[in-house]
Formats: sequence, C-alpha cells, structure tokens
Amino acid sequence: MAFGGGSKGGVKNDINITPLVDVVLVLLIIFMVITPMLQRGKAVNLPKAQKQSEEEKKAADPLVLSITVDKQLFVESNGVDETGMEQEVARELQKTPGRKILLKGDERLTVADVRKVMQAAQRGGAHGVSLGIEELKK
Repeated sequence: MAFGGGSKGGVKNDINITPLVDVVLVLLIIFMVITPMLQRGKAVNLPKAQKQSEEEKKAADPLVLSITVDKQLFVESNGVDETGMEQEVARELQKTPGRKILLKGDERLTVADVRKVMQAAQRGGAHGVSLGIEELKK
C-alpha cells in the first residue's frame, strides 16, 4: 500500500514559496527607501495644468529651485536664503552654462512670492525660469 494518495514513492512535490516571499519583501523595502531619494527639490503642492509643453518635458537635468508654503527657499534639497539662492544659481550656471532652471512653487503661494524667487534666479544669471506643474490626467 502506497502513501501520498497514489503518487509513487510518497514524495510530495510542493513548491516552497518562503524564499520568494523573502525576496519580494526585501525588494519592497529597497523601493520604499530609495523612492523618496529620487525626488529632486523640496516636496510642494504644485499647481495643476492640462498640458505640459514638449520642450519642458525634454529639458535634460534642470536646476530645481523650490519655495514651500511657509516661504522657505531651496536649491535642489539645500535650504538657502534669497542671497544664497542667487549665489547657488550663479555657481551652477558657471559650471554648466545654459542649464535650464525649474521653479517648483507651492500652489498656495502668491504671485509676489514666486516672483521674488524668479528675480533672485535672474540676478544669479538665469535667462529664463520654467515653472513646475502637476499635469492633470485625462
């Protein structure tokens, strides 16, 4: 009489999924840790718009300036004041002339607040500043 419900030799051929679950959990943890590091600039609530121009989508590696709702200024992720922003923009444009500037401003800011940052970037040597938006999905 054979054990195992008719299989030969009583050997079970079950797949052990424990290693698979371990690998998936490790990958999940890695993505959870790395994803926040991929965001450039400071996290702000960007204004929403219907369509982004193709030129802005193609812009390669812009310098990201951010202004938060409490009017703190950042160049990439480094906190600066208005004078520091001018100096950072000038330094970056000296390294890479013609580099695009992207301004991420919180949607709750006034135009005057955003204008001050744009003027600081221009005093630093920027010829134009693109405004960051969150594209609305259709």
